[in-house]
Amino acid sequence: MQLTNKTDQCVAFKIKTTNPKKYSVRPNNGIISPGTTCNVTITMQAQKEIPPDYHCKDKFLVQSAVAEDGATNREVVSEMFNKAPGKVVEEFKLRVVYIPANPPSPVPEEVEEESSPTSSMLDEAQSSSMFDSAVKFQEGASVEKTSEALPLIAKLTQEKADAIEQNQKLRQQLGLLRKERARVRRGYSVTFVVIVLMLGILFGYLIKKM
Repeated sequence: MQLTNKTDQCVAFKIKTTNPKKYSVRPNNGIISPGTTCNVTITMQAQKEIPPDYHCKDKFLVQSAVAEDGATNREVVSEMFNKAPGKVVEEFKLRVVYIPANPPSPVPEEVEEESSPTSSMLDEAQSSSMFDSAVKFQEGASVEKTSEALPLIAKLTQEKADAIEQNQKLRQQLGLLRKERARVRRGYSVTFVVIVLMLGILFGYLIKKM
């Protein structure tokens, strides 16, 4: 949400929502100097399921009031937005609308005509507001991030499988080397016994001749 102060006075703002546990608003209040803009980040918490027909009853209320010159964000309190005689407190209501990541087709004209009373109310509030507001909700952002992460997850999974396969091959090669080493040792021991036996026979034969 972007708030712009088009007046020559400091303006204090406060943002409320009908479902504070579902949305995170940063900052939710502050001071906007004349001719400047304030960016507000609204984050919706992850939902377990998509509402039927993308229907949502959540709303936001943006309040604004004239503040003293030199006021800071810490000086913004709830009492500044209490309505009183001679005090102007502007209010701008926003209704949350869920939009599919890939909408199938444009909105039919009948739907636009049905929502015309709400649109007229918003237009009337906007014309009397001291600053302009714009809100963008993107439900598809989480889907895009997930799609971007899928190739990385697949790559890591493949690398893990390759590493496991390489480890198994190394284990097999190590087992073969151990068997070969044991076989060579047994060959050496048999050869040694044969040599000793032949030397013994030869030695015995020489003794008999002597």
